[in-house]
Amino acid sequence: MLGKLSKRDLRDVWKHEALDFTKWLAQSENIAFLAQEIGIDLQVLNTEASVGSFSVDILAEELHTGKKVIIENQLEMTNHDHLGKIITYASGIEANYVIWIFKDIRDEHRRAIDWLNEVTSGEVNFFAIQMELWVIDNSPPAPKFNIISSPNNWANAVRSSKGGSELSDNNLFQIEFWKGLNDYLVSAKSSLHPQKAKAQHWCNCAIGSSQAVISLIVSVKDSFIRSDFYIYRNKDLFFSLLERKDEIESKLGFEMDWQELPDAKAARISLKKEISDIKNESNRKAVYQWYRENGEKIQKVFKDYL
Repeated sequence: MLGKLSKRDLRDVWKHEALDFTKWLAQSENIAFLAQEIGIDLQVLNTEASVGSFSVDILAEELHTGKKVIIENQLEMTNHDHLGKIITYASGIEANYVIWIFKDIRDEHRRAIDWLNEVTSGEVNFFAIQMELWVIDNSPPAPKFNIISSPNNWANAVRSSKGGSELSDNNLFQIEFWKGLNDYLVSAKSSLHPQKAKAQHWCNCAIGSSQAVISLIVSVKDSFIRSDFYIYRNKDLFFSLLERKDEIESKLGFEMDWQELPDAKAARISLKKEISDIKNESNRKAVYQWYRENGEKIQKVFKDYL
């Protein structure tokens, strides 16, 4: 017998935007869910952050680059007031990403976001995201983010981080490789939940903490794969873990490469495997299995130390 899927009103769960919804979204596991949907690794810096005489709901940053991200929430139909706010906040903070979350969007506001993405030429990226809540029979409500509008080239990963107008053979391989991994992990019911496939050599999996991620690496040039516990801007965390290195590696069942990265704000703890022909599809299942088995171990063990 199948259950009945039904939609719930946002106000049934979050009575107040700032006190309830913003507080919920700013929690690490929920901001990671949003980040996974749009393909940006996010770290919350502050809530109700001041921009002149106004306050942006959530001020965040992209983890790898430190680029500023503003998130404005609206549990109702979009209005001109909030459209004006996101433009004001983007200007005041010099944001690179602007995320507007709402219950429903007016056609003129969707067209306005599309236009902003056109005229800013990628310098500022605007996302319009519809928030929904769904239940199956009497289950707890499940949140769902629907991307209504996004930067013009976002969905297809065109004009990748390389900045070119076309994707190289390696870029195309990376997109196909990470998409395959996503499909494999879903079918295997893995605890690893990677970001959407993009034309880059890494794919991050949120662990419910803004301090670190599981970062999966593939190198076509140097023929290796790697699974990292990647720590953002927190050397103290790295050194506290290093003090318990023997204990951690005993739980893992294997040794890792502990890299302080002295010239960077980040640090990483890595497990690496050489692969002779990384593009050979006959190796693919074994590679994905390696990511899953070792990534899940790293995720499980290190989460207990955060």
